[in-house]
Amino acid sequence: MDINSYKTGFITLIGRPNVGKSTLMNNIIGQKIAITSNRPQTTRNRIQTVYTDDTCQMIFLDTPGIHESKNKLGEYMLKVAKSTLEEVDVILWLVEPSTFIGAGEQYIIEQLRSCKKPVILVINKIDTVEKSELEKYIAAYKAKLDFADIIPVSAKKRENIDTLVEGIKKFLPFGPPFYDEDTITDQPERQIAGEIIREKALRLLKEEVPHGIAVTVETMRVRGLEPDSYEEYDPDSIMDINATIICERDSHKMIIIGKKGSMIKKIGTQARKDIEKMVGCRVNLQIWVKVRKDWRDDMSQMKNFGYDIKGN
Repeated sequence: MDINSYKTGFITLIGRPNVGKSTLMNNIIGQKIAITSNRPQTTRNRIQTVYTDDTCQMIFLDTPGIHESKNKLGEYMLKVAKSTLEEVDVILWLVEPSTFIGAGEQYIIEQLRSCKKPVILVINKIDTVEKSELEKYIAAYKAKLDFADIIPVSAKKRENIDTLVEGIKKFLPFGPPFYDEDTITDQPERQIAGEIIREKALRLLKEEVPHGIAVTVETMRVRGLEPDSYEEYDPDSIMDINATIICERDSHKMIIIGKKGSMIKKIGTQARKDIEKMVGCRVNLQIWVKVRKDWRDDMSQMKNFGYDIKGN
């Protein structure tokens, strides 16, 4: 590492819900940190991940999608997304390939016009359109804002990811790394485990349920070790995890549990496999379901469920 030419900086990913921000970040980092699903509002907290190579370190802030808020949780998510614009060195704005620039995109454009940071337009999901059509999508957005760069990618297919990394690097300031080279996230394992469970619920549950759920992980302990121990354990160890899915209605609780426990079993089975990959040992996952009516409009409950709402 040549410290004199090394670059380090913070990058935020913004965009409307479900444009692929978390998928892009996960593919740049090289492993799953942020959960993904085909439903909007998947990401609720700002998630910090770190990409490091021999020439630079990029600290990514994945934020909730910018959207109209309908409750206290929605207001919190919008504030998180907007607050990062002034805290970073580079802004990545993800959009889908289209010449139609709707009200949601226009709202984001207005936020970016007053921002003095370089904005890279990332046109995602190019695997879904003809390459010959890309120029007209680029032209439509160029007419709206002066971008530092425009880079088409497919986060899902990992197309042009290396080009995007090099494009970001151009706008980073010189400086030493903030984190050691092995760091990939500032999220504790317990929080990631909870998010993995929520991801599986988002993918499996009916349309009306997912927005009203949260997940808490009460205990996460390797058998034979003290709680929160940092001792080494081998792949044959068993980690016991107790988690709770919080929902807003009794009817939702019945759907989450499913007939004879079939749905909660599916959620648990899928989540356990991903958690085992993360922790590197076998996992015994127990999930319960509790009802907390209208928790998304209750500030104290939002804090209890891990949403840092300082300043609200």
